[in-house]
Amino acid sequence: MFLSIKNSVPMSVWYMLLSALGFSLMAACVKEVSGLGIPVLEIVAARAVISGFISYADIKRKKIPVWGHNKKLLIARGAVGSFALMFVYYAVTTLPLAEATLLQYLHPVFTAILALFFLKEAIQRSTVTCILLSLLGLFIIIYPNLAYQGIAQDGLTQSSLPLDNAIQYSWLSLGAGVLGAFGSALAYVIVKRLTLTDDSSVIIFYFPVIAFPVSMLMLGSDFVMPTATATVLLVLVGIFTQVGQVGLTKAMHSADANKATAYSYVQVLFSVIIGWAYFSEVPMLTTIIGGAFIMLGALINVFWKR
Repeated sequence: MFLSIKNSVPMSVWYMLLSALGFSLMAACVKEVSGLGIPVLEIVAARAVISGFISYADIKRKKIPVWGHNKKLLIARGAVGSFALMFVYYAVTTLPLAEATLLQYLHPVFTAILALFFLKEAIQRSTVTCILLSLLGLFIIIYPNLAYQGIAQDGLTQSSLPLDNAIQYSWLSLGAGVLGAFGSALAYVIVKRLTLTDDSSVIIFYFPVIAFPVSMLMLGSDFVMPTATATVLLVLVGIFTQVGQVGLTKAMHSADANKATAYSYVQVLFSVIIGWAYFSEVPMLTTIIGGAFIMLGALINVFWKR
């Protein structure tokens, strides 16, 4: 039975599911190691070290120039990717996994807008629909914060909030999640330009080249010597990241990549399951409804373009 299911599903879909699982486990490890007292900037630096070794080895295997051709844009990609990752990791460590992952999936909205200005790509009706639904979903997710703020201004108690079991999240954490999505979109637009001049391994290599010194400089004296458990988790962050990137790359290089793209959003489901099973996080009603709008907008954008 398993073989029949495996053969009936395209390999690109399996690769995309593997990628989604890899990124979900990466986020879980980031959240767990942060709970052991390791600062976010130190986690970014650790991931940069692992990513640097892997990407450098791949460049040597391909026998191509290490520093690439369009150096200014490569440096920009590394810088944007570094700060985007800092925001994403901060959101992951301070928000439930489901909420942090959903905020990251706002990136198609920013990608479409940035591509309009920098790549001169027209925004289709499907993309407009995606943007509107995603913004509506974001509003619903942050509604408890807005409701709490209104209650505070009116001098009422939290019991006046018109939602059961609602939780107020830090505006800093929500902002970091949105900025992480924006940074990811900006990095994507830059990468799309760089694919015309440079190999993918060189593009990836510039992330650790920039991320490690920047994160260590910003970390300063806050460095924490990791325990054995924390060290294992930091290594797993790098490994699961690589699994996610390899799965994504394999899926995109397959003949039916468009079909596989929609399956990347199963990462949200993985994050909900991991958050519930391991971190005892139960998504709020606003998260479920808002997330549904974000996912619907993203899927409409994917299938409409197909």
